[in-house]
Amino acid sequence: MRLLGVFSIVAVILFGPATARARQAPESAASHLPQLHLALTNARVADVRSGRVTSGVTVVLREGKIQSIGQAPSPPGARVMDLGGRYVVPGLMDAHTHLDDLSEAARALASGVTTVRSASVGSYRDVALREMAESGFIAGPDMLAAGVYVTPQLEETILADPLLGSLIGGVDTEQKLRQLVRVNLAHGVDVIKTRGTERAGQPQTDPREQVYTEQELRAVVEEARAKGVPVLAHAHGDEGSLAAVKAGVRSIEHGTYLSDGTLRLMKERGTFLVPTYSTVVDLIEPGGDYDNPVVHVRGLHMLPRIGETVKRAIAMGIQIATGADAEYGPQSVTRISHEVARFVELGMTPLQAIQSATLATAELFGIEKKTGAIEPGLEADLIVVEQNPLEDVRSLQDVLIVVSNGRLGLNRMPFSKEERMKVSR
Repeated sequence: MRLLGVFSIVAVILFGPATARARQAPESAASHLPQLHLALTNARVADVRSGRVTSGVTVVLREGKIQSIGQAPSPPGARVMDLGGRYVVPGLMDAHTHLDDLSEAARALASGVTTVRSASVGSYRDVALREMAESGFIAGPDMLAAGVYVTPQLEETILADPLLGSLIGGVDTEQKLRQLVRVNLAHGVDVIKTRGTERAGQPQTDPREQVYTEQELRAVVEEARAKGVPVLAHAHGDEGSLAAVKAGVRSIEHGTYLSDGTLRLMKERGTFLVPTYSTVVDLIEPGGDYDNPVVHVRGLHMLPRIGETVKRAIAMGIQIATGADAEYGPQSVTRISHEVARFVELGMTPLQAIQSATLATAELFGIEKKTGAIEPGLEADLIVVEQNPLEDVRSLQDVLIVVSNGRLGLNRMPFSKEERMKVSR
């Protein structure tokens, strides 16, 4: 990477994206990954709005957008990839991730995820990743950054910004909550993450225990809303979840012990549920991001509860979005494709489950007019899989091609080496 590219990232971390963009000098095209003029021929396109599949079509990508879908021959100058009847699906979305480095971003992209929403990191590296993907220094995924968790004890995260030093004693008043939100906003975050309850993945915490009151959570929401930024709330227990919904958060993350009353209020207010069900599965299985005997025992009683919550939410018509709650680190075993498959096990149709990872999550992010479907004019965010995911969603677990904003992030098609090199240039 050239020096100016590195300076842009440093400027984002120190001053926020507005300053970085103002200071960034024009880059040579060689610094960016190309947005390919690409024709995907002999494709089967899955329409995630209707559930229909159109066969034998050509999908043309140009300048980061889907230019056309139809029977016309490949346009002059386009690089051609014959899909051999394989299926084109919108890129998947992860509404709850903690990835904060380049290798983790690459793993997420390789799994078919083209857009992620940060659920907080230990600094503002998610902001830097957003800028790198937006500028084309990496293929993706696109990132909605959250920055620092609005939580009672910042611990080492307090080093993310010198202005956080005064919060070393705890973020335990409305004034301090607003202060932390303002620091995040100054770094140009897209979303604020706070909490209604304690964590499930640590043996010393009780996931039912309420952390912030409705009034305190409302202070967070009001401070963020003044800048047009939504709030997501970690919450397992019902009391903390209800307080967060009443305070006006955009989504409840996890929601293990939600009552019918809280779910009805979520439906009434349009609050999304991001259950991260697969993370609770991870609690009870060896390896992965959680491997502790206390957490394992807890997960055994949490899993049926969160499963029932998701089933009731589906029946009520609550908007459900997909989140892996993973860093995509070397030990992570949870993927969005797993969450989609488990939603089918919990009562969704394959189409509904795929919509939860595409259209519904795009709506949660506020980008439904930009991406989330395979349609002309939308961003070129797509994956290619071998079999029809509308018949068996498990096909999403074996991604052959990933395109993010028209940039080729993964190509595992059974081409010769020479053909792969030609397409990737």
